[in-house]
Amino acid sequence: MEEVILNVEGMSCNHCKMAVEKSLQSLSGVKKADVDLAAKTVKVAYEPGKLTLKDFEEAVAEAGFELVK
Repeated sequence: MEEVILNVEGMSCNHCKMAVEKSLQSLSGVKKADVDLAAKTVKVAYEPGKLTLKDFEEAVAEAGFELVK
């Protein structure tokens, strides 16, 4: 299990938090996604080798937000 912290632009409410977490957790290989609204980040626990940054970026975009690189 590995963890990565991603910066996400535009999250401001509990609905935003839930949308991003749900979208990331729908990816095969993601065990947990925890959004910190104050920091505008999401900590993702995932199985290494199964996912790329592009996968996370697409899931966040599907939820209506954008990763900050």
